[in-house]
Amino acid sequence: MTPAPTGLIPILATPFTATGELDVRSLCSLVEFQLRAGVDGVAVFGMASEGFALTTEERAIILREVRRIGGPELPVVAGVNGTSTVTALEQAHAAATGGADQLMVLPPFLSKPAPDQIGEFFTEVAAGAGIPVMVQDAPGVTGVPIAAGTIAELSHVTGITSVKVEAPPTATKIDSLRGLLSADFAVLGGQNAQALIEEYDNGAVGTMPACEFTDLLRSLLDDLAAGRRAEARAAFNRLLPLIHIGVRPGQAWAVHKEVLVRRGVIASAAVRLPARPLDTVTEKELSEILDDLALPSRPGAGPV
Repeated sequence: MTPAPTGLIPILATPFTATGELDVRSLCSLVEFQLRAGVDGVAVFGMASEGFALTTEERAIILREVRRIGGPELPVVAGVNGTSTVTALEQAHAAATGGADQLMVLPPFLSKPAPDQIGEFFTEVAAGAGIPVMVQDAPGVTGVPIAAGTIAELSHVTGITSVKVEAPPTATKIDSLRGLLSADFAVLGGQNAQALIEEYDNGAVGTMPACEFTDLLRSLLDDLAAGRRAEARAAFNRLLPLIHIGVRPGQAWAVHKEVLVRRGVIASAAVRLPARPLDTVTEKELSEILDDLALPSRPGAGPV
């Protein structure tokens, strides 16, 4: 069984052209940007990827290109958001065949499962997926809470190797898992790294934020690991306005992409319905945040 991915694993945005088609050239540029930033892995088809708006064919193309650019050693996590066991397994098999190393699996959410069905669902997906499963605990998205006790039980299920905690407050939820999990079970934080340092303080071994400020998070995490806490906290506090606007309902996807466009990484900030383009209020606020941050463009990062 492949070990659970740990460290800095951003959720890749899915670049589209101005007319709405998948932009493979910009996708490759985005992966190269992540590699230069020093990621420990990447994830596709998550919420920040607009995974809900991708066709089966586009998913296959994205995985192929991410694997090609990233090479065989880069851990690749693929999101699964099927609304039943059967559809989740269909996505899981496609991801495994396409080159993913790990699955990040949401519980069914269209028809809400009973508490005892949550464990049954993840156990069945893990048994049939063919590659390891990460439980995505994201009640804000799904409306399906996953109790700490359920996560503890799932940590002992063969094929389930990790959990991404996105139940706020994430640091408190992560702390509640202490001492309950199997020894090699990994806990990672989500929610766009809003509580990154506290998550690590309470036992997280990784984070899975959006992908437009990966380089800044790399240096922040390196400072934290080296005991330079004051420097890490100062960098985190400086990033907080961008982190917070990056979870704005309905416009988070446009925020991520607009930052990537301004940094010269992708060509267009186009999104697909039901995601929304930036309104004038959010665009003005984002521009002021970026002016304050003065984020560097990455040399050679643009989709040329």
